[in-house]
Amino acid sequence: MAEIEAMATSKKGYVDAAEKFRMESGTEHIDLATITDRMAVKKAVQSGNVEDAIEKVNDLNPEILDTNPQLFFHLQQQRRKELIRNGKVEEALEFAQEELAPRGEENQSFLEELERTVALLAFEDVRIALEVNAAILTSQSHEKDPKLPSLLRMLLWAQNQLDEKAAYLRITDLFTATLEDPAI
Repeated sequence: MAEIEAMATSKKGYVDAAEKFRMESGTEHIDLATITDRMAVKKAVQSGNVEDAIEKVNDLNPEILDTNPQLFFHLQQQRRKELIRNGKVEEALEFAQEELAPRGEENQSFLEELERTVALLAFEDVRIALEVNAAILTSQSHEKDPKLPSLLRMLLWAQNQLDEKAAYLRITDLFTATLEDPAI
């Protein structure tokens, strides 16, 4: 069965050949139309046309993205990346703010991923930026991943733990290190 699907997905013109192979080999029925549909979705994503890919997925089964918010978020992230790739940085920021940030508020891991990718907007080519950053950290005998994000997460966790047990000067804004005095 995997051979049939591989034949069908390797080239669009091979769907007929895969069907003939399936018939001659007596393997179970495979809906080759769905293979063609999936190939179209994959091609749309790979060519950077994420909106078309989302539309095609919804045409196949509207529940796929409704029941898999992480997949939908990743497609939206890819859409934002395509905007950046096409030099539409301001539009990408607006898209992130209007479409992705609300989803990040609903899911902490989405928010962390969004913050990571938005921070990379300073670099035109995100892949190269990550590669250069990792090389610099390695050359300085550090780990490839920066420690600051995990330290900030630990700070937030510690503050949440302390909130239940003590009054203290709480950092309310990590970017400006604004403190909040509970006595005030």
